[in-house]
Amino acid sequence: MDCKLQKGAQRTESLVWPGQEGFPEDGGEDGLSESFQLLQMDVGYEHQEEEACPANSATWCSKNVQRKQRHWERIVSSKKSKRKQEKERRKVKRAEHPGNDNCTCPQHSKRFLKALTKDRLLEAKHSGPRLCVDLSMTHHMSKKELSRLAGQIRRLYGSNKKASRPFWIYLTGFSTDSPLYEECLRMNDGFSAYLLDVTEEDCFSLFPLETLVYLTPDSEQALEDIDQNTVYIIGGLVDESIQKKVTFQKARDCAVKTARLPIQEYMVRRQNEKNYHSEVLAINQVFDILSTYFETHSWPEALKKGVSPGKGYILRNAME
Repeated sequence: MDCKLQKGAQRTESLVWPGQEGFPEDGGEDGLSESFQLLQMDVGYEHQEEEACPANSATWCSKNVQRKQRHWERIVSSKKSKRKQEKERRKVKRAEHPGNDNCTCPQHSKRFLKALTKDRLLEAKHSGPRLCVDLSMTHHMSKKELSRLAGQIRRLYGSNKKASRPFWIYLTGFSTDSPLYEECLRMNDGFSAYLLDVTEEDCFSLFPLETLVYLTPDSEQALEDIDQNTVYIIGGLVDESIQKKVTFQKARDCAVKTARLPIQEYMVRRQNEKNYHSEVLAINQVFDILSTYFETHSWPEALKKGVSPGKGYILRNAME
């Protein structure tokens, strides 16, 4: 402040003293009073200049904040609009499929949906169709093959959880100290809590033989329907370990009925560059066919879902 007063005083000198105009020669009170008035005016001007900068800076900051706020409001508005559209989409979907429990309802929590799935699976244990995955032939598989089989078990179980009419699943011939079990624990989150039966017993000793049907592509009998009093068996093998008629021969040795999926009855071979055609499917693909047929009673629809284009088959009506 002293420096500023000094600057003000210097300005006053430059304005007043040259020519001694406006000041009495004796330097009386009137002259001093006028000098102090000029000095006060100059100091006040300095204060105005100092206050102008913070004000301008505050105005600039305020505009920047307002710009960011408008940008944020646009983002929030966009999110609200998307949530509203998603809510309308779910509402239309529920209206189109009123009996589909898999439609995620906004008012239903994940805990509720999880409990609903659990109830459906436990109900299937008492009144639903039964499916065995025969895992008694895995001791000759490589680590890679076991990993693929573990992945197929995970996908099979996932499809069954989503089904409106699930099967009750048995993993038979499955030891908890086997390499496959370790691979399932490693690859499949929550595997130990899966709602299914795991047993070391062979499927042929677990159920009466007359209730069993072993599904194998080598069978001459096509599967016509799914009977809830029948236990269906899928061989736990992967593509790399396929040996001709292994599952078919195992079923025959135990005097168990066999059946194949009706691929030949509803599908035809499609020409492809590799000339490759195969009716051998992964266990999760076989299950998807069985599950879809059990819900729709349509073999074409079921086969379309489970038989991938890479197998070289298409539905007959697709050729027309």
